[in-house]
Amino acid sequence: MYPAFAVAEALQQGADDLPPVALFFVGGVGAGGMEPELIARSGIAWQRVAYIQGGPIHGVGPARLAISAVKLAVGFIQALGLVMRWRPERVFLTGGWASLPVALAGWLWRVPVYAFVPDIEPGLTLRVASRFARRVAATTAESARYFRTGQVVETGYPLRRSVLEATRAAAMTHFHLDEGRRTLLVFGGSSGARSINRALLAILTDLLADENLQVLHISGKLDWPEVSAARERLAQAAQKRYHAYAYLHEDMGLALAAADLVVSRAGAGTLGEFPQFGLPAILVPYPHAWRYQKVNADYLASRGAAIWLADDRLAEELYPAIRRLLDDPAALAMMGEKARQLAHPEGARAIARLLVGACEVEGR
Repeated sequence: MYPAFAVAEALQQGADDLPPVALFFVGGVGAGGMEPELIARSGIAWQRVAYIQGGPIHGVGPARLAISAVKLAVGFIQALGLVMRWRPERVFLTGGWASLPVALAGWLWRVPVYAFVPDIEPGLTLRVASRFARRVAATTAESARYFRTGQVVETGYPLRRSVLEATRAAAMTHFHLDEGRRTLLVFGGSSGARSINRALLAILTDLLADENLQVLHISGKLDWPEVSAARERLAQAAQKRYHAYAYLHEDMGLALAAADLVVSRAGAGTLGEFPQFGLPAILVPYPHAWRYQKVNADYLASRGAAIWLADDRLAEELYPAIRRLLDDPAALAMMGEKARQLAHPEGARAIARLLVGACEVEGR
């Protein structure tokens, strides 16, 4: 969703090389349950919004696969109807269950199809859908090996305006943080990460014994009651340095700008957002997401921008890893610099230019 929003923002900003366009959004029915809320909060002037049927096709059993096949067939008919009514000049895919029916419908209606692959290794749905795409924009050139020769264009990860414009000074004010203390940011994605949340809560008292440290924790909505209760049990002095939230929307960029070190999953956003802020990271790949997050984590770690921990070792290894980095400012600064070298702040505009054909971009 967020890469799509970033590109939509770039298209709507308008410039000499980016003529204004009308934007239509197609999402998946029941795909995580958050799409309608995120669309409503996006601030983007969508001409039309529609949702079609779809379902997972990777990592599911035969019964679920059969149900998904039926839903995808229905979704294709729905997508074809939308393409025939809306008559788009481009179709842009960013993943999700709706991508495959929309890609096929666009291709059959002879609409140029483009895709963005956020993770280094594409998910199966996006990999299949991209067969109908003329070009595939990618966060890094590492993705080229998963697609046909010349199809991939390295653009960088598209960042929303709220991320690009976030500053540390604004973040300190927004979250009521102390500029004189270091900030540890911990989060696990839109739904949270239970293993990370509980590992943090188990060491929270020890972390906050360091009076020069403050913690910014985004728990996700599922674990918020547990996190909120844990906060109430802290001593009053520690409570003032523990800033917990269920979820952040537009102000997530500010949270990243405030941080000196982050602990998180290794979703696709880490490839774009952490480099933008030169943010050192302790990554904990989600163990049930095929190998996508591990590939992302390996990419950042191999370039000196992060370290990663196995999910099942968090209880033993999270606190030592945090302390080791915080106690070595030179190593932390070096990680931050390595991360910054991977930044692509113009990713959204690069994809927007590719979509409108305002400039020729050579594939890799």
